[in-house]
Amino acid sequence: MKYLYFLSLLLFAAPSLAADSLVFTCERSENNYTETYQLKVTAASKNQKAKVFVDNRDLDRASELGRQTIRSVLISEFTVLISMEAQFPPENYDGVQYGAGSVITVIAINRPTGQLRKAETVKGGILSATLGEGTKTYQEQCQVANKS
Repeated sequence: MKYLYFLSLLLFAAPSLAADSLVFTCERSENNYTETYQLKVTAASKNQKAKVFVDNRDLDRASELGRQTIRSVLISEFTVLISMEAQFPPENYDGVQYGAGSVITVIAINRPTGQLRKAETVKGGILSATLGEGTKTYQEQCQVANKS
């Protein structure tokens, strides 16, 4: 149900503020582990597709280990929405054969509060075997570092 909420936000969001680029400092916590990272988000323009960077690493990438694609980025006055998809080929790890897998991620950031909500849907592959198949939701806290 939460996934459908994120998807509806993505489909019916206010028009993107095209050339805007936002930089957030975000904090992710799980059990006794806390990580702080920088998230830079740029909406698509006429000359460039939407981009997302974590600690200056472009999340739109491909290699022999798989492919991750930023599907869309929408930036409005109150919300930032990001949709991405990752696909992984079959692999053999520690003598166990795993099939191909995918992860679809939808992220919504409430700009006034800095609350980041992420829904990840895992299907197949080694991630399904280790993390479990299905949709999981996460919440993190961010604040705008600067606007470029």
